[in-house]
Amino acid sequence: MSRILAVDDTRALLGLLVDCLRKGGHEVVTASDGLEALDKLREHRPDMVITDLNMPRMNGLDFIEAARREPEGRSLPMLLLTTETAQELKARARAVKATGWINKPFDPEQILGLVARLA
Repeated sequence: MSRILAVDDTRALLGLLVDCLRKGGHEVVTASDGLEALDKLREHRPDMVITDLNMPRMNGLDFIEAARREPEGRSLPMLLLTTETAQELKARARAVKATGWINKPFDPEQILGLVARLA
């Protein structure tokens, strides 16, 4: 079992992600934006992060960039979950050292497979 930090400002999507991960046997900590996620990262020391891209206060890319500067986030697998497909966003995701990119709507089997491999 892994502890996963799930970050999304859309309550319904966050709920779907949490349900999927818990059914897979994982402990889930949630946050609704990047600033809250940084606090949760420090407090809960998750094994992995799955974050939305577009959120208020701090988006997913800025969160990953900030989290990589934290001792708890340096080597943590961090996946972006988004509807965006723009190449410049994918290039920025690589630049901030995102581990991967998952398209919404997500496939629960794909998410659980990635968690099993990465966490």
